[in-house]
Amino acid sequence: MSTEEKPAAAPRSLAEALRGRDDAALAALLRSRPDLVTPVPTDLTQLATRAGTRASVVRALERLDRFTLQTAQALAVAADPASYDELLGLMAGDDRAPAVSAALPHALGVLRGQALVWGGDDRLRLVRTARELLAPSPQHPSPTGLGPTVREATAGMSPGRIQEIVATAGLPSTHDSVSAVTALTALFEDPARMSALLDEAPAESVEVLERLVWGPPYGQVTADPAPRLRWLLDRGLLLPTAPGTVVLPREVALRLRAGRAHRAVEPSPPPVEAAATHRPQVVDATAAGQAYTALSTVEELLKDWHEGGPAVLRAGGLSVRDLKRTAAALDVPEPVAAFWVELAYAAGLLASDGGGGTSHALKAVGDDERYAATPAYDEWRERPDAERWAHLVTAWLAATRTAGLVGGRDAKDRTLSALGPGLDRSVAPEVRHRVLTLLSGLPEGAAPAPESVLARLRWERPPRGGGRGAAGTASSAAEGTWQTPGGPTARAGRGAGDPAAGSPPGTEGTRWAGVSAAEGARGAGAGGVRGVYGSVAGGARGAEGASGVGDGEDLRARVARWTLSEAEMLGVTGRGALSAHGRALIGAPAARRAEAEPEGPGDKLPVHHRPAPAPVPLSPAEQATAAAAAARLLAPLLPEPLDHVLLQADLTAVAPGPLERPLADMLGVLADVESKGGATVYRFTPGSVRRALDAGRTASDLHAFLAAHSRTPVPQPLAYLIDDVARRHGHLRVGAASAYVRCDDDAVLSEILADKRAAGLGLRRLAPTVLAARADPAGLLEGLRAMGFAPAAESAEGDVVIARADAHRTPPCTPPAPVPDGPPVPDDTLLTAAVRAVRAGDLASTAPRRPAAGGEPDHGEPPRTTAAETLATVQAAVLTGEALWIGYVNAEGGASQRVIAPVRVEGGFVTAYDHTADEVRTYPLHRITGVAELADDEG
Repeated sequence: MSTEEKPAAAPRSLAEALRGRDDAALAALLRSRPDLVTPVPTDLTQLATRAGTRASVVRALERLDRFTLQTAQALAVAADPASYDELLGLMAGDDRAPAVSAALPHALGVLRGQALVWGGDDRLRLVRTARELLAPSPQHPSPTGLGPTVREATAGMSPGRIQEIVATAGLPSTHDSVSAVTALTALFEDPARMSALLDEAPAESVEVLERLVWGPPYGQVTADPAPRLRWLLDRGLLLPTAPGTVVLPREVALRLRAGRAHRAVEPSPPPVEAAATHRPQVVDATAAGQAYTALSTVEELLKDWHEGGPAVLRAGGLSVRDLKRTAAALDVPEPVAAFWVELAYAAGLLASDGGGGTSHALKAVGDDERYAATPAYDEWRERPDAERWAHLVTAWLAATRTAGLVGGRDAKDRTLSALGPGLDRSVAPEVRHRVLTLLSGLPEGAAPAPESVLARLRWERPPRGGGRGAAGTASSAAEGTWQTPGGPTARAGRGAGDPAAGSPPGTEGTRWAGVSAAEGARGAGAGGVRGVYGSVAGGARGAEGASGVGDGEDLRARVARWTLSEAEMLGVTGRGALSAHGRALIGAPAARRAEAEPEGPGDKLPVHHRPAPAPVPLSPAEQATAAAAAARLLAPLLPEPLDHVLLQADLTAVAPGPLERPLADMLGVLADVESKGGATVYRFTPGSVRRALDAGRTASDLHAFLAAHSRTPVPQPLAYLIDDVARRHGHLRVGAASAYVRCDDDAVLSEILADKRAAGLGLRRLAPTVLAARADPAGLLEGLRAMGFAPAAESAEGDVVIARADAHRTPPCTPPAPVPDGPPVPDDTLLTAAVRAVRAGDLASTAPRRPAAGGEPDHGEPPRTTAAETLATVQAAVLTGEALWIGYVNAEGGASQRVIAPVRVEGGFVTAYDHTADEVRTYPLHRITGVAELADDEG
């Protein structure tokens, strides 16, 4: 008996290739393509079929980096199957570029690992669906810019014309068209003979070839082509594909390209370069200041909406007018205001009250639905500042709602409003995490050049639009993109030197199936280095245009620009560099030190580093741990709140820093904020003092409060102001009658009736001390205050109604759930179970069976057997110890196939060792649909 092992046979299908993989490789496939595991395939054949479906292949291609995608595109224009040497020639060219040769094995390994390529190095096969998507055709030009082969282009050509081309090219005539096409192909693929043929070509003809060589390979000619074109047509260097349309054959283009399928091959990612470097302490301090400003801004926003914010539009969202008012109140541009509103919403601090809410303030019956703070906001305010910041940035990282889209247009040309529908972009969380990860790869304190970040992202995920990126490349518009180059087909015979280039009729704007119209159909202009948030960098805001891709940056690039701006506003970065707490937020390792300290903020220090592999985004539990660690690093950097202010004689108070919450809350009611910055200036006015009295404070309470919290004596003008307003406060009483005014001093009521400004209130005297009004109580209060009085609202029992600024809250609600970008990545437990189930199902479906009675085929399923036959076969297997192949239906009606070794049969149940589950199980006999014996193992 020979001891030599038979060599493993080459796989004949993707399913056979998958059977040759170990469990770790199958788990890696399911992890990289999560859509394959939902639901779990029954066996490897079903897994291979699912991996070859159009939707799944498109999703997998979208997630390839530029070089790996270029490798797949090269395989699509190679022979099927192709050898590794042929693929290397297409990628590295005739000179075999060392960088490409070194990177190609890894790219091919990625394609194999994701089941897009299968077979050995001598027989590489691209899955059929990927080849159909990437291979050139008149309707779908290849991203490589290559056209059809000579055999494909001459498929409809007459044999006589083919023989004429062969003879003109200097080849001997053949007896059939097939051998003639083969000879012509061999001529074009032979470098020496091809060079000799081109040496004979006129200079104008060579110029036409040079214009067509990098694509598009199609052009239009007239009925009477120019001599330079006729020379090419006669020798097959241009072949007609339709009346008036010619194409440059693939073999000719490859010879002219020195064997390369792509003009510009990018085997390695572009480095993220540093635009400036700062001291880490400066970065962390700046980021901490921005973090505190972020907390103050969100708090100021929700404080402004305490008594019920803007109304909700009928279609949902915030109106343009209300967004402008919010921006003015926060003293920020409108795009920045939209970001803070969306952030509060994503964090669960802001929501719609549903037309109700909880409020003790005077509200008219039937109020419209409005935005207001949620009960979670009150809990958030009481937490330490560092924890409040961690809550905000964690919500920001995971949110799919994209504030930068506010003001743009959706696919139906409707304006996108803040807090409205249509702002979810599932790619946003992944881009944010990736941008911060790229920043963490720079030396400590280094701020990146935004364009280098965008170039890196474009390499990792090539844009699906046809236009070149912001960085610009020399490659054609079709290179590495998802959309074919647009524009009309060029005419080849208009004049000397005109190219025979363009795209065939009907191919303009050809687009890949599966690309989301919501995410990819709209372009945007770049709005400066910091994107749309003008307050950060002074750039103009970019708007989503109505034109398609190519008029601006793709969605990922815009989200990346917005991420850089938003990270700065949130204090994740400082002066553009990732802070220590920002690094902890994404779970990144400690930063490496810069090799040299800069001499000034304007130094440009390019950083060339070896990029680390992209880390997997953190799970929710890991993200919570990372956020807690970031909060611990941020806490010492935040300023300590103060318990005092400085009162001045001009009725102002200066807070030299952040104030303790009770002091800040009370001062916010008693005075108006006049200016903000490193120090906040408050101004006392009669209206602000009345507001404090409306909240239930007395004049003595206000005097005591100011004396306790001021490092300077209470100025006399401020004391007089408080006493004067308190003396008049509550002298008038307003209640609901619809509304009435009562006052013990009838002279005051007579003064009100005599005032012309009271005409709109509809007042009339009911008694010497009582006036009735047509206006509602809230309107009556505002009208009397505008006239210079200080009325107080009272309840139906005659008690003074205390108006509190924080009275209105929405019902308890949850934050908006992010919209996932496809199926979630399965965890290790699910992967292990899925691989085990697939292996078990494959064992059941591929186990050799004895032929059924009568020699009828089983078609991959157990034969149907009666209950008596099933029982007899199982009992016999218990005696002989043989394994059986059964069909089984569980209690939920799910059918499966199993390989079992029966051990015992009793009471209508069979106890057996289940090879597919690798454990002993008990099955009811009435649920077994069929049973068959397995064939004996071959010796």
